[in-house]
Order: sequence, then C-alpha cells, then structure tokens
Amino acid sequence: MKIAVPVTSSNQIDGHFGHCEFYNIYTVSETKKIVETKRMDSPQGCGCKSNIASVLAEAGVKIMLAGGIGNGAINVLNRNGIEVVRGCSGSAEVIVNLFIEGQICDSGSSCSHTHEEGHTCNH
Repeated sequence: MKIAVPVTSSNQIDGHFGHCEFYNIYTVSETKKIVETKRMDSPQGCGCKSNIASVLAEAGVKIMLAGGIGNGAINVLNRNGIEVVRGCSGSAEVIVNLFIEGQICDSGSSCSHTHEEGHTCNH
C-alpha cells in the first residue's frame, strides 16, 4: 500500500493540501511497516487544478492523509482511485503509523481554513 501526505520541509502535515511544499509517499508492507519513504515535489497552484492526482495515482498511491483539503481536490483524487482522509496534523510519519494501526479516521469536514488537530477514531 502507498500513502501520500502533503508536508512542509520539516515533515509536518501541511494544513492546506494545495499549498504544500512536498508530498511524502510512504510504502507500507503487508506487515504494516513503513518500508520506504520518497519525496515528491508539489506543483505550484491549486491542488484540484494541477495534475498531482494522476501523478500520485501513477506512483501507486491509494490513500491521501491530509490536513485541510477542499472538495474539488477530494473529487479529483477520488476519481483517480485515491481515498482521502481529512483533518490530519502533526508529524507525517507518526500520523501514517497511527493510520496503519487503525487509529486515524476522516474528520468528515473539508477545508474551511480553521483546521483542527488530527482526528483519531473511537473504536
């Protein structure tokens, strides 16, 4: 499984998908361990109008863990076979590991420019 995360230069999840500096792409093994991390440059401009969704899909990404993200970007990612989990914040690697463990779920709200802390699932 491959998971993409929009990040800042300090590997924190960027609060706005369309303005991130980079994407970290994490390859997760069948034993739920991160086995590889690659950095992909982010195109400049709006995430929903760039080709990033198709580029990520071609790289094998199936999940996007994002902070704030608009409905347009979500729709483009979904059309490219990428599931979006909104409302994530903090260290990208920590959030990916929490997601793998089933402790992160979608916040249920799209970008409104008042971003909450990362959401955890209540199991």
